[in-house]
Amino acid sequence: MSKDKNAPRFDKQGARRVMRKRDYMADFSGQLALGLMANLVGQLNYFYTDKVGIAVGSVGVVLAISKVIDALTDVIAGNMVDHSKGGDHKYFRWIIPQIIPAALIVVMMFTVPIQAGQIPAVIYALVTNLILSAGLYTFIATPFSAVMTVRSRSLSERGSIGLFRAVANYGAGMLISILTIPVTNMLGGTQSAWIKYGVVLGVLVLVLFAVCCHNGVKAKFACDYEDEEVGETEEEEAVPFKEAMTLLLKNKYWVIILLFNLITSITTAVTSSGGTYYAKWIFGNDNLVGIIGSVGLIATIIGFILSKPIIAMLGIRRTISFGLIGAAILAGIRCFVPTNFAVYVVTSLLGSFVQIPMMSLYGVLTSMTIDYNEWKYDKKLVAMSGGAIGFGSKVGNGLGALLLSLFLVLGSYDATLEVASTSMVYSIYGFSNYLPVVINLVMFFIFRKFDLEEKLPKMREEVAARRAAKNGEN
Repeated sequence: MSKDKNAPRFDKQGARRVMRKRDYMADFSGQLALGLMANLVGQLNYFYTDKVGIAVGSVGVVLAISKVIDALTDVIAGNMVDHSKGGDHKYFRWIIPQIIPAALIVVMMFTVPIQAGQIPAVIYALVTNLILSAGLYTFIATPFSAVMTVRSRSLSERGSIGLFRAVANYGAGMLISILTIPVTNMLGGTQSAWIKYGVVLGVLVLVLFAVCCHNGVKAKFACDYEDEEVGETEEEEAVPFKEAMTLLLKNKYWVIILLFNLITSITTAVTSSGGTYYAKWIFGNDNLVGIIGSVGLIATIIGFILSKPIIAMLGIRRTISFGLIGAAILAGIRCFVPTNFAVYVVTSLLGSFVQIPMMSLYGVLTSMTIDYNEWKYDKKLVAMSGGAIGFGSKVGNGLGALLLSLFLVLGSYDATLEVASTSMVYSIYGFSNYLPVVINLVMFFIFRKFDLEEKLPKMREEVAARRAAKNGEN
């Protein structure tokens, strides 16, 4: 007897499965577009200093200011989305108007008017960074992040969505790392070459977001099936901004994830920008960053294949510990042999591999804190939780950019030299090798307090019982 494709599907916990293959791929497309935008920003430090000629210190200040303001808009965006009407389907309505402007700003990032002087160039760089990060990216990423929580109640499906998103985000980073320097050098290595590269990326971002939203507005969410079974569910009452922030700050698990995003984002920001400096000044050829990125792409593919088995075997908390300790050890190895290209490539490959399972859990961890909000306060605060945790990511990226520039300033960085000075070499070692060791170890000890994985099943039972009692009264 053939299987009925329309028959309801449920996971081991009894939650209804709603995702189809095309849903995963469309969601993957949205995250890939966001990843291209985010990782492109990681290349701007090198572009501004070595291709446009903006002073190193100014670059660090610009990127730090834009990310701090960006972080504040995450919280504001989350509050605005939570207060909007439309139920669980409202999130794509926030994304669609941002698509064309997002594609345009990707190109504008590279049209810095350096001919007008340092001050106009710095102002232009700051404004375009604010428009991309604090404006368009935030008002796409905040509702997109919330979609994962409301799309499905199944932890298994949320985990799969998180895995696809992690691979998309990491894959975007690899593509940017592999292609940016070789392609722009092939086109001439000038600012004009980077603008042409930006046009291609802008078109790609437009297409990927269009695919994601076209599927998203037509797809069925978990709430649609629940409405069919028990009648239309009530829309959650909007919580005032101050009250929502107070509740979130009392949620220790949310605070841990906030710190997790903050600290790991510092490492990501430094790594995404720092690799090109390492290839150019330590190994003598910035095109080598393409090889290093290609190795990372291999690790991404292997990580994608093995992430679900690793998470299933280790569980959430131990998977995170595996990623953090592994990354610290591998960075530590480079501290002892910093000029060996083979060691650098191998540790980069393994470093990518051990962190992919951990990265695939970012969205799952956020959704767990939202479930805790519902149990503790009877309020989910979906977009607010995701947006405020995004606050940690954005501040982390800003601090990472500032730290990178600080290292370069302390090393008396001079892009016009033929060979790196001793101080430049040690500053690059500092942010590429020593800093990741410290940051990953700090995060390992912080995350040991996260024990929600064991408590969540009982909490959900209590929430379900409360709902049943409330429906019985009505």
